[in-house]
Order: sequence, then C-alpha cells, then structure tokens
Amino acid sequence: MITNAVTAALAGAAFGLSAGITPGPLLALVIAQTLAHGPREGGKVALAPLLTDSPIILAALLLTSSAASHGTLLGGLTLCGALFLMYCALGCLRFTPPGSRPDGPQARKAPGSIGKGVLANFLNPGPYLFWMTVGAPLIMEARAQGWLTLASFFLAFFLTIVGSKFGVALLTWRTGPVLGSRGYLLAMRGLGVMLLAYAGFYVRDGLRLLLF
Repeated sequence: MITNAVTAALAGAAFGLSAGITPGPLLALVIAQTLAHGPREGGKVALAPLLTDSPIILAALLLTSSAASHGTLLGGLTLCGALFLMYCALGCLRFTPPGSRPDGPQARKAPGSIGKGVLANFLNPGPYLFWMTVGAPLIMEARAQGWLTLASFFLAFFLTIVGSKFGVALLTWRTGPVLGSRGYLLAMRGLGVMLLAYAGFYVRDGLRLLLF
C-alpha cells in the first residue's frame, strides 16, 4: 500500500483526518472545553494524541515485530485491521446528526485541559485498536521504504488528527456545535468510503500472508 513518501503521507492524512473528526470521547471533550472555556482550552485537549500515542505505538510495534516472522499470525492481525477499518467506515456512513436521535453524544466531561484530554485518550480503546491492527503494519511498511517515508506518514497523521480537532474547536466557538451540520455529515460519508477502500487493501494483504 505504501510505496513512497507521497503515498505514506496520503495514508497518514486519511487515517489522521478520520480519527480527528469521528465522534468519540476526545472529540466530545474538545467541544465541551471549547463551549465552556473557549477555543484555547479545546485546542489543548486536541493535543492529547501527541502525548498519549507514543507508548501505544511502541507496544504495537513490539507485538507486530514478534508476529512478522509468522505469516499466519501477521495475516490474521492484518485481517483484524481490515475488520476494524470496516467497523469505523460503517460508523462514518451511518452517522446521523446528534439532534436527530435521542441518544446522541453528549459532552459530559467536566472542564479541564491537557490532563483531561490525555486521560480521555488513554481510556479510549480506539487508539489501541488502531495502532495494534492498522498503524503498526503501516509503520513497518513505511520504514522499509526509508526514514523519509516513515517521517511523512507520522507528520501527516499527527498534523491531520490534531489539526482537524483544532478546526472543530474553532468552528464550535464561532458557530456552535458542528456535529449536526451538513458539511460535517458529508465529510463523514466521504471518510467512510475512504476507510472501506483501505479495508479492501488490508483484506488483500492479509489473504496473501495467509495463503502464500
């Protein structure tokens, strides 16, 4: 899937944007902080992935490296990544604005700052699932292409995941909660299609590892 620095950056940007604007505990906290204290506090919460993902990535790499010598194990792990991407894609495609359903997400977190964001992200299973099943194989693939390719993936991923949450904070401050806007809904649909495409690549790679 990753052949050079450009494709690595595109993959990183796609996954970072998806993680950045998909509703979840961290995004809810970004919105809650912004509404209660302004975009500065919401922006602090948006920085949480920069602080929390490093140990998760290291653990994921150790797990994947140990599986790399076993094609069947790595193939199974890759297929698990495909299933996780499909799950995320369906969530994007089936997303409906909070105002149109009684059980919509609520920003229930108490006011805080970076510490609250770090805690919310550490307790969220999403980053663990992503790096264990999707991110680690991508990192290994990018590293095989060279350090520039690896750096492109990381830079694009963290710029988009943090930048998109900053964008949500600014839009929330200027216009109110944006989860119910038409633009947000269309973005979620587009991300769903994109994630399904990446899931297809993972199914292909997983089956190759299992069958050949």
